Amino acid sequence: MSSSLRSDVSPGPQIRDTPGAFPSTPGEPELPSVVSSQQSLSKAVYERRAEYTVPAKIRIKVGSWNVAALQGTEEDIGSWFVNGKGISESLSNLSFESNGTTDGRNLEGVSHQEARRSKKKSTVPSNDPGLVPGGDEIGLYVLGLQEIIDVSSATEALKPYNDPWPGRRWKQAVEDALPEGYVKVAEQQLIGLFLIIYAAPRIAPTISSVSTTSTGTGLMGYLGNKGAVVARLVLGETTRLVFINCHLAAGVEKGNLERRNWDASQVLSRAKFEPLYNGAGEKEETGENIGDEDFAFWFGDLNYRLEGMPGDDVRRLLMLHTKNEYGQGGPSKRKISAELALANKQKPSDVLEDTEKKSHVFRHRHHIHYRSSTDIAATSPSDETLDPSSDPASLQTTLASLLPHDQLHQQMRTRKAFGDGWREGPIDFLPTYKYDVGSVGMFDSSEKKRGPSWCDRILYRTRKDKLAYEERTKAEEAAKKRDEEMKSHGIGDPAVNQEEVLFDYDPATDGDDDAYDPDAGAEDPELVKTAAGFEDKIHLEYYTSHQRVLSSDHKPLDAIFTLHYEAVDPDLKAKVQQEVARELDKAENEGRPAVTVVVDYHHDHEGESRSFSSQEGVDFGNVRFDSPKVRAITVANTGRVPATVGFTDRIVSADKTGGAAPPWLRIRFDRSGDKDRSASEAREVYTLEPGDATNVELTVHVKDVELVRSLNEGHASLEDVLVLRIHNGRDHFLPIHATWLPSSFGRSIGNLVKVPEGGVRRSHDGHEDSQGVKWSAPREIFRLTESIEDFVERAIAEWGMTAVEASPPWADTGWPFINSTQEDKMARNAKERIREALDNDTPIPEAFPREMDVVHRVEALADTLLTFLSSLQDGVVPANTWTGLETTLLERDKSKIHLSIEDQRMQILDILTASPAHSTSFTFITTMLVKIINEISLQTTDPKARVESRKKYEEMYTAMFSEVMIKAPLPVNTKERRASQSRRKKVIQVFVEESGQS
Repeated sequence: MSSSLRSDVSPGPQIRDTPGAFPSTPGEPELPSVVSSQQSLSKAVYERRAEYTVPAKIRIKVGSWNVAALQGTEEDIGSWFVNGKGISESLSNLSFESNGTTDGRNLEGVSHQEARRSKKKSTVPSNDPGLVPGGDEIGLYVLGLQEIIDVSSATEALKPYNDPWPGRRWKQAVEDALPEGYVKVAEQQLIGLFLIIYAAPRIAPTISSVSTTSTGTGLMGYLGNKGAVVARLVLGETTRLVFINCHLAAGVEKGNLERRNWDASQVLSRAKFEPLYNGAGEKEETGENIGDEDFAFWFGDLNYRLEGMPGDDVRRLLMLHTKNEYGQGGPSKRKISAELALANKQKPSDVLEDTEKKSHVFRHRHHIHYRSSTDIAATSPSDETLDPSSDPASLQTTLASLLPHDQLHQQMRTRKAFGDGWREGPIDFLPTYKYDVGSVGMFDSSEKKRGPSWCDRILYRTRKDKLAYEERTKAEEAAKKRDEEMKSHGIGDPAVNQEEVLFDYDPATDGDDDAYDPDAGAEDPELVKTAAGFEDKIHLEYYTSHQRVLSSDHKPLDAIFTLHYEAVDPDLKAKVQQEVARELDKAENEGRPAVTVVVDYHHDHEGESRSFSSQEGVDFGNVRFDSPKVRAITVANTGRVPATVGFTDRIVSADKTGGAAPPWLRIRFDRSGDKDRSASEAREVYTLEPGDATNVELTVHVKDVELVRSLNEGHASLEDVLVLRIHNGRDHFLPIHATWLPSSFGRSIGNLVKVPEGGVRRSHDGHEDSQGVKWSAPREIFRLTESIEDFVERAIAEWGMTAVEASPPWADTGWPFINSTQEDKMARNAKERIREALDNDTPIPEAFPREMDVVHRVEALADTLLTFLSSLQDGVVPANTWTGLETTLLERDKSKIHLSIEDQRMQILDILTASPAHSTSFTFITTMLVKIINEISLQTTDPKARVESRKKYEEMYTAMFSEVMIKAPLPVNTKERRASQSRRKKVIQVFVEESGQS
């Protein structure tokens, strides 16, 4: 339901996994918390935030497009959204300063553009230089798509899950067009709605607290064929942004309008974000709502229509402006001309006359110049200088006459929807819906002939706008209450004292409802005080549609905003943190809880006994792969009052995970946590009476393969600082240190064959020798397979000599790689010693305790081999090799050529030999499996039972080793995934089954 780019803090309450769900309500009592404190380091640093924030500036491009589930629309996404192409200057009434290098006179003509349209190529005109900023000029790309699948299909609308494939297709199209280095920071899909956000390389590291959710408002008011997908993020650790991509109810009837308003209200009330931590390290008690942000952007197919005007009249009026875009001809030109000619034979409609008189004229914006249409009527030279707002034939005047009939503006004015501070830039472009697919200017020519409308919109709101609306609402409610009180005393009764009533004003009904202010939303940048107390500025630079994109019946549109904000400078913040940490460390207050932390003595066989103070930290000594290491500390209450203690969130950098401890460290107290604490506490806390003490066990356990690889390569270290929070007391900082011993696990075969004799521990810093390849295959694979073969043979021989009545271990199919024996301390110790023998290149038989029987030895070896193969970075069969193998198998199956097992083996080995080390490793493993199967099958005297036993073992080994040996991703599609798994098993099966089998 939600995703996150980076988690700077531990997660809050669980968000229920349903559209529009919200966290459970936290408990009421305020009990001791280890997450926040007045004396905490985080809060003290936060109070000095003015010292480590610097002015920053970012351009945000918000794009919206209803793609109508049409194929080929993804081919246009990069052209219009990333590169700013597909804008018609004449039909948007705008003239831009081109930022391209191509002479505008070479721009492809509309008729030619429509004639060459293809679903496999972009439909934007050739030689289009792009008229709005794009590429690396944009810091944050925010794209909202609607109908990426057919939401009118009941099958799709009623699906209990999202089909991820369409989203992947669009994501790939966007990423192919973006400049190098842009990072995806948020993604959310709800059936046909898709929201995706990318950040520039310099911006991405400054984004945190990303939370996404979805709200379905479609069928039954809940399903996802209509609704919204929403994302919240924090920019620069200071500024909260919310992006809402929606698809509201369609239709032209009054009931449809009311449903659109209801849909919007549901999105506002039901969309909930994950809790976040503010700059002081304090967790929000509940999930955030829309409205708690500093800047919000609402966009999508809002579906509001033009009201009170015949659709045919609107179509024809607008096509007067679009017809001459086509030059001399073309199908669309002929359609437009035919329809206008038919209209001229009828009595002209005067429905627009009254609205044109009432409409306000547009005013110039300082960076955009208007162009009038010269396609409606011939003008004299003197008319060319006529201001478009004064020219009755201009597109500007036409748009100004239509916009008062826009339902969205009407609903905003009457506060029935989007009246709580939302605003929109000037609309200087044609309605975005509905066009013939493949046409620049031919409005719906189907039998329905739907009236044009600005269905697709981009709105925005600042925190200042929201607060101003709330203040205005409070003032109106107070005024209404005063009026009612006056009337109750007879003051407002017209029969009593009508002359004392100075005015009677109702903001919902009074005023000119038809008025449209074209400059609304085009104000100069203004100061907006954010929730964090900073003063930011936002300015709308561009708001336009891309008229010359032909692949959908909607035209895409975008808006570009410039945001000036305060951002945290990591270096300055680190400096302040150091200063604050020193100050807090010096602070002493006898009236507050005080504890002493003592690191207990420990002794390793590898070194001398050592003891550390809490200031020096906890040293775990040498740490190995999958070998837990334990240390203990004692926390004693040395103060005069009870002390509530607990480990809280560490101060971590962007490349580390949050929480009380790193993933490789576990913390365990010797007692249960406080039972009467709030259920919403994020950490366990423990109350110590004066003189009381508790023991804390710290365990380092490195098992994650990715971490092992980073440690082997020197990209990570086992060092961190724990924060022991004392409620109302002084924090204790406990450094943690461990020395990583290089491991052969987690490496690639190409790396391992270069390790010289003596193992990875004796090679320089655990890295391969620079002199080149030393072995034909990793010695670890050779030694493990050889040892397993030897010990299986010995185990079977010894079992036969002891005449034990119990079933032999190989009675369980899959032994020794699958066994029913529960792992005990001896088995864990044996596997640790086997790994040590591999890493130090010492004899494996010497690794086992004398009292360990042969059966358990071979089981430990088998488990170690599986772990080793699973950890290989490239696998025994790398992804590129598997691609060649799979292609060969598919071609062979398609040609229906039957090969003997020997020929199949040769065919596979020919491909594997492209990488000799991998090929040899493959041979070692499959040879070992054959020997084990032979040994086990020979223990069955009945020929038929022997064949059956062998077949079971072959199937089990084949399934098991195909997973750990072949390192290639499986297809997403269920059918294709099963087919690929079957082919993987086949590759192993060919080598483990008897030659006589087919």
